[in-house]
Amino acid sequence: MHSWLLLFAFTALVRGAVVPVSVPSTEPQVDAVDIEVSRVKAVAASVVTVVSAGQLASFSPYTQFARAAYCPSEKLTNWNCGDACAATSGFVPTLTGGDGNGVQRFYVGYWPSQNSIVVSHQGLDRRQFLSLLTAGDIFQDQLDPALFPGVPSSIGVHGGFAEAHGDTAETILAETKKLIASRGATTVTLVGHSLGGAIAALDAIYLKLHLPSNIHIKVVTYGLPRVGNAAWVSYFDSQIPDFVRINNKKDPVPILPGRGLGFGHTHGEIHLNGPGNAVACEPNDNADDSRCTITTVPNIFVSNIDDHRGPYEGISIGSSACV
Repeated sequence: MHSWLLLFAFTALVRGAVVPVSVPSTEPQVDAVDIEVSRVKAVAASVVTVVSAGQLASFSPYTQFARAAYCPSEKLTNWNCGDACAATSGFVPTLTGGDGNGVQRFYVGYWPSQNSIVVSHQGLDRRQFLSLLTAGDIFQDQLDPALFPGVPSSIGVHGGFAEAHGDTAETILAETKKLIASRGATTVTLVGHSLGGAIAALDAIYLKLHLPSNIHIKVVTYGLPRVGNAAWVSYFDSQIPDFVRINNKKDPVPILPGRGLGFGHTHGEIHLNGPGNAVACEPNDNADDSRCTITTVPNIFVSNIDDHRGPYEGISIGSSACV
């Protein structure tokens, strides 16, 4: 109860979310999520494309990987975490970590069918009060130059997200390098829900800086909050084209922190309006089309926090979904 009161106290700051932040527009990024979509609207300020139910189904393995990150490490070690593990039975976990409180749970492993390393991070859950407190630090910090050498100094990111990322960054990098060497993987796939999605986005830039240039970085997130400022958005969009952030109905988390606080979203929005009913929205923070997140959820008072856990095309994400 108190954890959600804290969340709503924090999210009340988004009443200023209609204040624009200077975020560069981008070309439609539907190719970055390996789908083809049908254009239904194209005007100067807004490009919205329909995503078919079949195309949405292609995200199912990534949703299951995000779901699995909420499961206890002992269930992940042998990939015996219930439905999420059964749905991705070919996956081979090689490292698990975190405790779900001080450090978000995570796992790393090899996905043979895609010749990809998968890194998945746990996000916020109703039962995880300390995780919620981590997300409550809305002040922007510069990226740690020891982890992110050479990035523009103008970049500012959510301080809590940066701290959570730093807790596991070097451990994940070491395991990823080891798997690239031993398995010959050509792709690193990063997934996460909520705070886990924010860590995955930071991982994307971090790993791109430290891995060979021929390694492809792919990111799929769910219920992603805004991670950083306009400089972060511009840099991320230029570095990580294969990125998608899937939002569910009236979930308030994707409108946080508010644009009035200097935060912006990167490209890649897919907004679920119901089963088999989704659109891909550009530009980054599309505030014009009624089918996209900002217009659907203009403030927290018309939101539904239950939508944060899903279902994402029939799959719920969170501790209670680890069955």
